[in-house]
Amino acid sequence: MDIAVLGALDVRENGISVTPTAPKPRQVLALLALHADQVVPVAALIEELWGERPPRSARTTLQTYVLQLRELISAAVGRDPQAAPARTAKDVLVTLPGGYLLNTSGGASDVREFERLAGTGYRAVDAGDFAGAARQLRDALALWTGSALADVQSGVQLEMETRRLEETRLCALDQRIEADLRLGRHRELLGELTVLVSRYRTHENLHGQFMLALHRSGRRSEALDVYQRLRNALVRELGLEPSAGLRRMQRSILMAGPEQASGAAAAGNERFSPVG
Repeated sequence: MDIAVLGALDVRENGISVTPTAPKPRQVLALLALHADQVVPVAALIEELWGERPPRSARTTLQTYVLQLRELISAAVGRDPQAAPARTAKDVLVTLPGGYLLNTSGGASDVREFERLAGTGYRAVDAGDFAGAARQLRDALALWTGSALADVQSGVQLEMETRRLEETRLCALDQRIEADLRLGRHRELLGELTVLVSRYRTHENLHGQFMLALHRSGRRSEALDVYQRLRNALVRELGLEPSAGLRRMQRSILMAGPEQASGAAAAGNERFSPVG
């Protein structure tokens, strides 16, 4: 079974889609797919479907949705082009004490591949291999075709999972941009960072990277404008001032001439060091 959730939900057995169109069974499959090869408790599935006030028939209705998914899976397992030992729908969507498990039998998962590539990229950053890090993280981010589970109605459980996935995406993006900055790709990053800081108006790391890329490109006043826009957004939306590291970067840009745009390195929690 192959699973894709980093965009639209797409679950396939033997290359045949087993993704339902009805919203509730689709939610069930999405949660099982996110936790493929792990038991998803019945309580978690019920909370996802109905929140804190499930109907008295919740368990029976959930079983109906599972049966509907197994019907789709049955049609797919019966057409195995490899003529492998037959798997039944119950072997794929397994009932276990307390919950259900989606058995991929070693199939592909875009989340697992993303996590593998991103992990390789983070280790390359730690080792100082910025070219390798940028390449691995770029490959990891290319697996995303949109927001996670973009076409699935979300309850409590899926909202939590999609937020977690978005944070891992932002972390990988942040580290890929950091690696590109280390490689001197300042001008190449300007267009991408323009879009990102508009989308994430209070994300300090992205704004700091944009400031650095602008300053290194000889656009000092624009870098200072980015700081001011971030500060206004932080104060207005969160009641916060920019971090100490970002304030130091702003002071350094104020004091430095355009020709003094040297690097800003990440170091522990002190993300931004002086640029001049």
